[in-house]
Order: sequence, then structure tokens, then C-alpha cells
Amino acid sequence: AWTGEIHGQVVCDVCGDSSIGPEDHILQGAEVAVLCITKSGEVFNYQAFTDSKGIYKVAETMPEGDRWDSCLVRPISSFHDHCTQRGGVRSGIKFRYDLPSGYCHIVKPFLYKPGSAPMYC
Repeated sequence: AWTGEIHGQVVCDVCGDSSIGPEDHILQGAEVAVLCITKSGEVFNYQAFTDSKGIYKVAETMPEGDRWDSCLVRPISSFHDHCTQRGGVRSGIKFRYDLPSGYCHIVKPFLYKPGSAPMYC
């Protein structure tokens, strides 16, 4: 059997500057969609929510011949009171999954920003 894992993080980009700094914080409960296509053409659609560290995880065990070939990860929503606008220009991240069993693909963080940045930004 083959096991694949995808991890990532969702962050509130408080100043909306598209970089993670000391003023930024993680978003717990943010929703992320993960779509993976296997080598045999089967589609797996996952829904993940971030934990108390802002991290989401998706994992699947399947026969080696049916393993993930490529995946698309995209943010769905932030349930945070003030940090709900998607930051950055990417609506999703697509990648080829070519890792051996037991390894994890780490996706760059998704950013959300507030409607207006605080005065200190």
C-alpha cells in the first residue's frame, strides 16, 4: 500500500502585505479543499479544516498503482471575524505528487487579510 499526505497552513496577513511577519497570526477553523487525481484517473475530493496551529492535513492510503498523480489545493473560507478576504493572487496551488509512500507534501501558506489594515501597518 501507498500513503500520501498533504499539509499546509492558513494565516491572517494582518497588514495585507503578502508576507508573514510578527503581526500576523494563524487562522483556526479555516476551510481548504484538496482535489487529487490518481495515476488511474480516479478523482479524490477532500475537505480539511485548520487546527489550533492553523494547519490542515489530508492523508490517504491506497494501492501503489492507484496513488495520487497530481493535486490542487485551494482555500475555501476563513471563519475568522475580521480576516475574511483572500490575500495573494493565487486561488489555488496545483502540483505533481511524486513522493514515495509515507512522505508529506507541504503547501505554501494561504493568506487571508482584513477588510482594512490596522493603523500600525
